[in-house]
Amino acid sequence: MKKRMAKLVALSMTALMAASLTACGGDSKNASSSETSGDDKSAKKESGDGESKEIVYWNIGTESPDKDVIAKAVDKFNSETESGYTVTVVPTQNDTYKEKLVVAMSSGECPDMYSNWSGGPMYEYIDSGFGQPIDDLFNASEIKDKLMDAAVAQATYNDHVYAVPYQNVSLAGIFYNKEMFEKYGLSEPKTLADLENICKTLKDNGITPFALANGSKWTGSMYFMSLAARYGGLEPFQKAVAGEGKFTDDCFIKAGEKIQEWVNAGYFPEGVNSLSEDDGQAKQLMYQESAGMLLCGSWYTGTFSSDSEEFYQKIDWFPFPAIEGSDADASIQIGTVGDQFITFNCEGDKLAAAFECAEAHLSDEVIDFEIEKGKIPPVKGIEEKITDPVAKKIVETANSAPEIQLWYDQYLPPAVATAHLDGLQEVFGLTMTPQEAQDSMQAAMDDYLSTKAE
Repeated sequence: MKKRMAKLVALSMTALMAASLTACGGDSKNASSSETSGDDKSAKKESGDGESKEIVYWNIGTESPDKDVIAKAVDKFNSETESGYTVTVVPTQNDTYKEKLVVAMSSGECPDMYSNWSGGPMYEYIDSGFGQPIDDLFNASEIKDKLMDAAVAQATYNDHVYAVPYQNVSLAGIFYNKEMFEKYGLSEPKTLADLENICKTLKDNGITPFALANGSKWTGSMYFMSLAARYGGLEPFQKAVAGEGKFTDDCFIKAGEKIQEWVNAGYFPEGVNSLSEDDGQAKQLMYQESAGMLLCGSWYTGTFSSDSEEFYQKIDWFPFPAIEGSDADASIQIGTVGDQFITFNCEGDKLAAAFECAEAHLSDEVIDFEIEKGKIPPVKGIEEKITDPVAKKIVETANSAPEIQLWYDQYLPPAVATAHLDGLQEVFGLTMTPQEAQDSMQAAMDDYLSTKAE
């Protein structure tokens, strides 16, 4: 009991910081036919013994295509299930979602099933008692052999499966305007020097090289993670997390220094730290063609194609390039195989029904629909179904990657992730040196490791 209470207190503290953590995918203000726009205060269907027959499902599917995919899966479950349960969808804009979820958990009001991003936060949810193992249901299901191995690995904790990955293979990469590149005689870069030449050319022609809205902080982290991986590979990060190394390693300092070099060169929008990803301010710079490139998760294929198929025809993609003189493997990628993972806070028949709804997200019908919407579901052989050239390039890059590093702010404990995001935003704002930011991140890691050892 004391351990559980300690975890709940930790979750409550996390809620104060969680709004800044990574939230991938779309968001809008519209609800689907299976949704409720409130905080799931709807009247509960009940069985004869008073048990609720409603399954409340929280997620971040508030904008197309995400909300359409979730609606299709939930509608399929609600219309076909023989369990007697009905799923009610409660969507929340992604930058407030984690805070809302943690506040609910700290007050004992966690929903029956909820989407998350795996990694450190999911582990804390589970340790706090708000995630149930689903090994038996998973092993008896067809999705066991359907999902990519890497997706199942990211859904596993302490040798038990706790979640169903369903949404997307998401890599950090650079979308660019093909027509703009052609106009200025530019081609996809092979090295960081090539990329910087592109930036200089665009800047000289009055175009902002990178569309970035860093008010959310996690968007800027993609630049840092990509640079750090190209400077030093993944070993420095892995060692720092294990307490065998430091987040002050040279590759992290160099990543911060390169970001500040680009800030000073004008490669990011003015007021970058005040721009909102949730309000679409980064993609609007692309649509206005006042910016030429956008480094973000590959879910943007769905965002661009849903917003404007005409504009999407101008878009192509390349992975973050290699850095000259670095021994790091440039085929390593940053991202997630699953993007959204459904975790369960219920038991017995309700858990079985909730899992059935999660299975519907991976039905052939819904997978085909996701592909139409520009998504890359994390299932084996998906490249054979994809015809979109941009999505095909992304999945081929993922398939050839020897490792895919989960986003820092998902992998790390929440307090460390917050220190990373807060410090990095200061780096973008030129109000903190890279060394100071990494010292702060390492101090948070030291605190976490000392607490864990107690």
